[in-house]
Amino acid sequence: MATTSIALPRTKGGAFLLEPRTPEEIYSPEDLTEEHLAIARTADEFWQKEIQPNVERIQRQEPGVAASILKKSAELGLTAVILPERFGGMELDLTSMMIVAERLSRDGSYSAWHGAHTGIGTLPLLFYGTEEQKKKYLPKLASAEMIAAYCLSEAHAGSDALAAKTRADLSEDGSHYILNGQKMWITNGGAADLYTVFGKVGGEKFTAFLVERAWPGVKPGAEEKKLGIKGSSTTPVYLDNVKVPVENVLGEVGKGHHIAFNILNMGRFKLGPFATGGAKHVLQACLKYAKERKAFGKTIGEFGMIQHKLGEMAIRIYAVESMSYRVIGMIDSALGEFSWAMPDASERMLKAVEEFAIECSYIKVYASEMLDYVVDEGVQIHGGYGYHQDYAVERAYRDSRINRIFEGTNEINRMLATGMLLKRAQRGQLPLVEAVKKVQAEILAGPSLGGTAGEGAMVSNAKKAALFCLGVAYQTYLNELDQQQEVLAGITDIGMNAFAIESVWLRTRKLEQMRKGELAGDMCAVFVCQAMEEIERAARYVLSACSTGDALRMNLAVLKRFTRFDPVNSVALRRKIARRLEELERYGT
Repeated sequence: MATTSIALPRTKGGAFLLEPRTPEEIYSPEDLTEEHLAIARTADEFWQKEIQPNVERIQRQEPGVAASILKKSAELGLTAVILPERFGGMELDLTSMMIVAERLSRDGSYSAWHGAHTGIGTLPLLFYGTEEQKKKYLPKLASAEMIAAYCLSEAHAGSDALAAKTRADLSEDGSHYILNGQKMWITNGGAADLYTVFGKVGGEKFTAFLVERAWPGVKPGAEEKKLGIKGSSTTPVYLDNVKVPVENVLGEVGKGHHIAFNILNMGRFKLGPFATGGAKHVLQACLKYAKERKAFGKTIGEFGMIQHKLGEMAIRIYAVESMSYRVIGMIDSALGEFSWAMPDASERMLKAVEEFAIECSYIKVYASEMLDYVVDEGVQIHGGYGYHQDYAVERAYRDSRINRIFEGTNEINRMLATGMLLKRAQRGQLPLVEAVKKVQAEILAGPSLGGTAGEGAMVSNAKKAALFCLGVAYQTYLNELDQQQEVLAGITDIGMNAFAIESVWLRTRKLEQMRKGELAGDMCAVFVCQAMEEIERAARYVLSACSTGDALRMNLAVLKRFTRFDPVNSVALRRKIARRLEELERYGT
């Protein structure tokens, strides 16, 4: 299995708050190999030849259209990028998986088909299946002979997956389980041939099962009427006395939560490239429209307010792209020398992804909210036409909204990210307490005599702001901090923006060293200042929930030391970025 083309230092999840990095120590799109670029071209060509001409048919849910395109993509290996060769896969690296995800995400409905099949539909079997289960099903999933779906959600148990009522009872002869229940919001539900279904053995032990649609008692319901991704298949799945052979238990009885949560980590990570691809597509449509639409004797792309929107779209895409590729480098570094031939290959892969669950949650939240911004401003740039179904931005606007709910809501992920950080510290996996004490010692030493901070110092100060707020919050709530949802979410916003600032700044310095990135420096300058403002806002919110009176005033004064900076002329920089993008007629750095 190929890995990233550069050697990177090994690190731990959440350790970015504690460790400085150099530009050479992160992975970015500029490090893609020729093989990666060839995969990108293949996926681009497939989009142009097979998906784009059929987008309207997919939207209308014409029977068999999306499934037939999925099968055609399988002929090129696009449904089996990381699957082992012995099961019909291409056995490529995680970067290749990201590249394909981004290129095929220009339509939300088709990307739901492809993403659900190749991600949450196939990966549970890849990571947790027995050799016999893999031999039986993986080749058929790789070729899309069978389409996969993932049945976790239930009507009454959205984010609380472990509250599922689907029940599995062992037959008297011990040969099979009898499965009863109803699953909701199942992507690919109406067309899937193989479902990964979660239920409770004996009403207690949360367990995963591989369930074939052809079995008696398995019945998908009617297609849901949705706000967006209307061309995807989303149905309930009914299970009425379904006999599931005991050999179709996936993983261990009572350990289904391990499968559910680890697969969600991968899904959260993949949402980065999915959102990036969709956002780039919308930006390109907006650049074209801004050059063609005229008002008051000019193209609207010449107006400052439109240039602001175009420039800001590119800046936010640049940030998510930088964060996503950085995390793929971190995961690959944790994998080390990896091959699917290793006896513990699945466990190694899962551990590498799980190690960076915090950063995966950051990407999920940041990417989904970036895409929401881009599509919203895309509609605004198009004006009344953006509200019309004849224009792609109208569909993109509706399609985007689900991403803040997919793979665990953004609220859940905001609580999880900081919650995981605290657990790592409590288990001794991350020297967070020592880092907080070091920041507190710096505070007690008094303010430095220097002026406002430049970009490099802002990276360090953003991390200090996160550690400072984490320390104040813990001193206030102690072991009950995990019950303070709003505070956890606020700390996540600080940490997430600190990770984003560092990722953008390091990539930009790297591009400078490579003498590339005509726009990167300008995008970085605007983004870093903006993100520091967001850190200050979130930190004030957290500190106000953790202190009052003189203590609050002192904490806010300390915060000001960490969030001071000289603002840049973001008006001029966004205009410059927008003008260059209009020349390129696409996103670029």
